[in-house]
Amino acid sequence: MKKDKESLRRKIIEIGKLLWDKGLVSGLNGNISCRVSEDTILLTGRSTCLGLLKEEDIVLMALDGTVKEGGEASSERLLHTDVYKQFENIQAIIHTHTIYTNAFFLEHENLSPRIFESKIYLGRVRSAEQMTPSVTDTAPVIELLKENNITVLRNHGVVAIGRELFDCFLLIQALEDAAKIEAISHLYRMQTEICSSDNGEKDAIIEQSDKRYELFSQEQIDAIVDLVNNDEKMARLGAQTKMTMTLAVKLNETGKLYSFKFENGRIVETGNDEDVEFLISADENVWRAVFNREIDPFVATTQKKMSLRGDFARISRWYAPCSRLFELWQDVKII
Repeated sequence: MKKDKESLRRKIIEIGKLLWDKGLVSGLNGNISCRVSEDTILLTGRSTCLGLLKEEDIVLMALDGTVKEGGEASSERLLHTDVYKQFENIQAIIHTHTIYTNAFFLEHENLSPRIFESKIYLGRVRSAEQMTPSVTDTAPVIELLKENNITVLRNHGVVAIGRELFDCFLLIQALEDAAKIEAISHLYRMQTEICSSDNGEKDAIIEQSDKRYELFSQEQIDAIVDLVNNDEKMARLGAQTKMTMTLAVKLNETGKLYSFKFENGRIVETGNDEDVEFLISADENVWRAVFNREIDPFVATTQKKMSLRGDFARISRWYAPCSRLFELWQDVKII
């Protein structure tokens, strides 16, 4: 459905000012776009200051690169148009050259935040090598954006995608804050390796099986239940946090659903009941990415790749056992 261009222009101006005020852009760097219709977008123009945007600075452009209204589009027009072509549900893109994030990725290829809020919202942020001042090869960027709604171009900047411009802003701000925390942590000589266990304990070694299961088959669910109920760490975390709830998972394309009743972290009952406290639903490609360890389930939920029905604040109190639960689920391999 075609959107109101003038309203979208005002939103771009507002977000540009917000990025500027928060120190996430400077000078003439960065660009913003949003989708107007299936094949047209609004994109900030070349050599514009995002903190001082005017309506005439924003270009109406077709996805084939043809300018329909306005002057010269941003030099990153190829990046924006290719991303919109690839992701039909994406409505907004922001690209910035944030300072702490750029500095962190000069030394590292990935950032896995240690602060809970950042872990849940960002997950692991990966990067692609950038060899030119403007993006000329969009394929590596698009592949990374299939896993996470934010990615980094090393030696260059950050790209965030979303359904709203504000979603993109929040991702960029969260990543910049995470990079600042890592920098300050290093200055305080704190531990720089990500902790993978509680209180220094080693995770129990899970015996891997070569067997693979059809996605959302009863056999896959039975294997998950068996693994969860025989894991010592899951039992300990479930008991410590009193993880007692009902949870269901649903495959959108077929409507297939499985429910689990937990008592202190142990699955005591399974079924096909949709009347549960928490229902997680997603398309097949997202579930496959989760089970193949390409997307963190908490991140997929906060980035709206997965839908969670229920009180997110309540389920987050069981973050530790739920994280272990998803680790175990991912050890049941799928075809």
